[in-house]
Amino acid sequence: MKIGYDISQTGSQKAGCGYFADSLIRGLARADTENQYVLYPTFGDFYFDPHAPMRCPISQRNFQLGPRHLLPETSRQFWRQPPEEIEAKLRHPDIIHANNFYCPRGMKRAKVVYTLYDLGFLENPGWTTETNRWGCFGGVFDAAQFADYVIAISEYSRNHFLRIFPHYPAERVSVVYPASRFNTEKRTAQPERLLQLKPDAFWLIVGTIEPRKNHKTLLRAFHQLQSTGRNNLPLVIAGGGGWLMDDFEQEIDALGITGDIIRAGYVDDDELGWLYANCFANIYPSLFEGFGMPVLEGMSLGAIPVAGSNSSLPEIVGDCGFLVTAEDVDDIVRTMTMLIDQKAEDRDTLKQRCLERSRKFNWDVSAKRTLEIYHEVLNQEKLELASWPSGR
Repeated sequence: MKIGYDISQTGSQKAGCGYFADSLIRGLARADTENQYVLYPTFGDFYFDPHAPMRCPISQRNFQLGPRHLLPETSRQFWRQPPEEIEAKLRHPDIIHANNFYCPRGMKRAKVVYTLYDLGFLENPGWTTETNRWGCFGGVFDAAQFADYVIAISEYSRNHFLRIFPHYPAERVSVVYPASRFNTEKRTAQPERLLQLKPDAFWLIVGTIEPRKNHKTLLRAFHQLQSTGRNNLPLVIAGGGGWLMDDFEQEIDALGITGDIIRAGYVDDDELGWLYANCFANIYPSLFEGFGMPVLEGMSLGAIPVAGSNSSLPEIVGDCGFLVTAEDVDDIVRTMTMLIDQKAEDRDTLKQRCLERSRKFNWDVSAKRTLEIYHEVLNQEKLELASWPSGR
């Protein structure tokens, strides 16, 4: 079996979707030395990363790098060719696994497996830009017509997809959970850029700064907590800039909390691992998540999560953290205050539960299930739900 695999979001500035694609293909490499893999650094006519991998990231004989395009327009032209020409230039894969919201249309021979992250752009269009909303919806819509199998990253995403596209056969939608890329080893080396922080003495929020992550509500809750005189811990914000948040710095200034906010920006794995392992609590009041990777990654290093009670987040947190109404400032303040008042032995117990629960999510298990899906799809008839023009 030859598997074509999309690694287009796994470059140096990767975020959630890129970490999923990167970690899964590495798990597949550990599980599978027999099938052939062709990795595609550029994939589709929507997303383009100029820093996509130049060399094959997996050094195994059964892995090779597929065609790479240096310019967005070149990539768009490639993916807008007739399907039979695309398949030939992709080196005739039996399976094409799409990971960046784009879904190939009308493949004649190859079976398309599509990773579904979330449908947040439908839940609230104001959470993203029109361009991103258009691209994400177009990809999911095409998947509902042309994908032979859908891999959802949570039960919530699976059920949401089937509610929106009830014509799609439910037996061809399976959940493959992500897992943490961090191990549970104690992290003692403090990165130089974070030397101003003391272990167990800062709140943490991780994620791209965009409306859906709900940073502004947390800022207001943090300000309210500060006004009670009960808190002397700074808030560390780790994550790169996203969209529709140009007034974020003004919000911090207006609340008068500039001196208590530490903007870490985009952090590398060593920095992020230290932050998770040493934060007082990992606050994640997101309004909607297909999975919520920062919650699980924090748990895998003992970080106590405070997460929104919506979408997929309860699937991850279970009984080892706290769920809050993400839009409710008072609820977040109450939970943060409760954590401040918590006894040390109770915190230690909760941290241990976080570690234990995080082990239920395992990349090797996810990779083996994905390989099973590839074999299932290979032995199924191609799914012919609709016949649409090759261009949008």
